[in-house]
Amino acid sequence: MKYDVVVVGGGPSGATAAEDLVRSGHKVALLDRAGRIKPCGGAIPPRLIRDFFIPDDQIVAKITTARMISPTGRRVDIPIEGGYVGMVDREHFDEFLRNRAAEAGAHRLTGTFLRIERDADGSHVIYRDKASGEEMRLATRMIIGADGARSNIARDYIPGASKIPYVIAYHEIVEAPAASDLYDPVRCDVIYDGAISPDFYGWVFPHGKQASIGMGTMVDGVDLKDATARLRAQSGLTDCKTIRREGAPIPLKPLDRWDNGRDIVLAGDAAGVVAPSSGEGIFYAMVGGRVAATAVAAKLKTGRIKDLQLARKLFLRDHGSVFRVLGAMQNAYYRSDMRRERFVSLCHDVDVQKLTFEAYMNKELVKARPMAHIKIGIKNLAHLTGLVSAERI
Repeated sequence: MKYDVVVVGGGPSGATAAEDLVRSGHKVALLDRAGRIKPCGGAIPPRLIRDFFIPDDQIVAKITTARMISPTGRRVDIPIEGGYVGMVDREHFDEFLRNRAAEAGAHRLTGTFLRIERDADGSHVIYRDKASGEEMRLATRMIIGADGARSNIARDYIPGASKIPYVIAYHEIVEAPAASDLYDPVRCDVIYDGAISPDFYGWVFPHGKQASIGMGTMVDGVDLKDATARLRAQSGLTDCKTIRREGAPIPLKPLDRWDNGRDIVLAGDAAGVVAPSSGEGIFYAMVGGRVAATAVAAKLKTGRIKDLQLARKLFLRDHGSVFRVLGAMQNAYYRSDMRRERFVSLCHDVDVQKLTFEAYMNKELVKARPMAHIKIGIKNLAHLTGLVSAERI
């Protein structure tokens, strides 16, 4: 059998691309290693639930408050007005998406990607079958590389892919404790503290009967397990039973190029589409899978190589501004505990709270309130320059 598209990687990005392509009439193989669970807080906004038709039984918790915690222990609770942030468990959510793609018509395969070979008959994805251990060949017209951060496809076939910056993320899934002031099953805690992460943040995210506790950093030599243990202690979660531990690199910048100018397009973490500052990835991965499918479908229809560039163009058209703003925020506020303290102080501001969550829930910068933007810009400058004391609330 010759496929129109082989999708390598069955996470949210690859599964979305595979489903979109089979529903548009293409012959698709979805190759995934299976058995690996990505470390992830698991937050998904209402727009994802809406755009990608996520059923309620996949939502393990509905978050109505976000708590920001500063290096000195200052707590700012931000209510999520007009809705909730859904939480998913990647162990089950990713499998749900893979199964949905297979039910739509994708040919699901389990194995490890090895390489791409080309000959007079076209392109071939070579993989090692998990069940037999044998090398297998998939003939295909196009390939989507959705094989995660430090993607083998990106590294071997996309120029410049090895230069992308990463945060190393680590988390532990534990049995959730009873509700208390330290832990609330409908509240996400985000900890901005250099003692936990010198350049990113830590988190405690409820997952219904479970919870995710973790942190990330780009700094070499940080003991991620020790930092997480300290975070568990200060969050009252030390005695909670640990269910599993996971770690992985998280890219922090979209690659400058997502295609090889021939027959490959990247999607999701492989393309670097994790939001700076927040580290949010599921929504952007699924959007990345969708635009990759759009680009591949266009190339299959027209034969034009330049159509492969649609994936990156479409993504940045809709989300590039958000990534630039979040990148500037991370560069401004994550550099020291003094600046983290000021950032949490700034989060007290009602305008900041409303615009932040309007943008998060809808995944676009809100333009309808220009005076609020101006006020926030002035307050932001005042905090960064020290004109406003971090002690003021």
